[in-house]
Amino acid sequence: MRGSDERTGSLFSYVDLEARVRRDHPLRPIREIANAALRDLSEDFAALYPPRLGRPSIPPERLLRAMLLQAFYGIRSERQLMERMEFDLLFRWFVGLGLDDAAWDHSSFTTNRDRLLAGEIAAKFLAAVLAQPRVKRLISSEHFSVDGTLLEAWASTKSFRKLDGGDNDPDGPGRNAERGFHAEKRSNATHRSTTDPEARLYKKGGQAAKLCYMGHALMENRHGLAVDGLVTQATGTAEREAALAMLDRRPGRRRITLGADKGYDVAGFIGDLRARRVTPHIAIDGHLSSTGKPRKTAVGARTTRHPGYGVSQRCRKRIEEVFGWIKSSAGLAKVKLRGRAKVDAAFTLHLAAYNLIRLPKLLATAP
Repeated sequence: MRGSDERTGSLFSYVDLEARVRRDHPLRPIREIANAALRDLSEDFAALYPPRLGRPSIPPERLLRAMLLQAFYGIRSERQLMERMEFDLLFRWFVGLGLDDAAWDHSSFTTNRDRLLAGEIAAKFLAAVLAQPRVKRLISSEHFSVDGTLLEAWASTKSFRKLDGGDNDPDGPGRNAERGFHAEKRSNATHRSTTDPEARLYKKGGQAAKLCYMGHALMENRHGLAVDGLVTQATGTAEREAALAMLDRRPGRRRITLGADKGYDVAGFIGDLRARRVTPHIAIDGHLSSTGKPRKTAVGARTTRHPGYGVSQRCRKRIEEVFGWIKSSAGLAKVKLRGRAKVDAAFTLHLAAYNLIRLPKLLATAP
C-alpha cells in the first residue's frame, strides 16, 4: 500500500534526544571524554563568571561543545553553526540543548566565545583532556616531536600599508578598491596590515607571500597526540623559539627526545635543547654550500648512531597529520579571527578537537 504524502502535525512532542542518537555513534565516546574534561574546569569557569553578577550567560560547557562541533564538521561561520543547531537533533544532543530550547543568536555566541577563550580556557581544556587517567596512559612521557605551520590571517594583502601612511593609491569606489604594488618594496619593517596589525607578511616553500601567523604543535610520539600548541607571529626564527617555549611549559624535567625537521638544525637551538636535558633527534640539514661542501650539522654522531634516532625521524612526520586535519577538515587554513591571542586560542582548541576524534579508537584498542 502506498504511503500518504500528507503532512500532519501533532499538538505535543515526546521526542527523546538521547533515543534519537544511535548507541554506536562516534560522538558518544567523544562527548563522554569532553564532559569529563569540562567537569575538571568547573573552578576555572566559576572564576570567569562571578556569581550574582549580571544576567546568566550561555553555559560555558555548552559553548565549548558547540565550538568542538564547529571544528569536527568544518563549519565556516557562527551563523551557519547556529542555523545547524536550530534543526539538527544530533547537534542539540551533543551541546546539551533541549528540543524546545531556542538556538543562540550568532552575535551572542561570538561575544560569549571571545570572553571564554580570553581566559586561556582552550589550553586548560587541552590539558584536562590529556590529564584523564585512561588518556594519560596512552601518552609517551619521553619521546616528542615539534613542527610549525602557516595559518593565513583574516586580512587581505591590500590592507598591508606603509606605517608612515605614504601610500599614494586612492581608495576608489566600492569596498574592494584597486591597490597597486608594482615596483613597491614591502616588508614587515615598513608596512603593517590595517585589518590585523599583528599579522606578518611571510612566505614558505616557494609559495606566494601572505599575511599569516605561525602555529606550532608539540606531539608525543607513541600515538601522535598533540600535547601543546602555540601561535606566534610568522618569522624565520619563530619555530625554534616556540619549541623552546613549549618545552619550558612541560611539567617535569626528566630527559626526553625531540624530533624535528631540518629547519631546526641550528647550533644555537641544539645547544638550548641540551641545556634543557632534551636529546635533539633533529633531521640533518645536508644542503651543499657554494663550494660544494655539505653544511656542517649540529647533530653529532653520538645521537644519530642510536636506533631511537631513526624511530624519531619516522614518527616526527605524523605531526603533519595534525596540521592536515586542522587546516583541511576543521577549516583553519585561513583563520576567521583577528589578533594573535584569539588565533592562539582557536588553534589550541582545534588541537584538542583533533585528539578527541582519535581517542575513542585508541581507548578501544588499549590493553
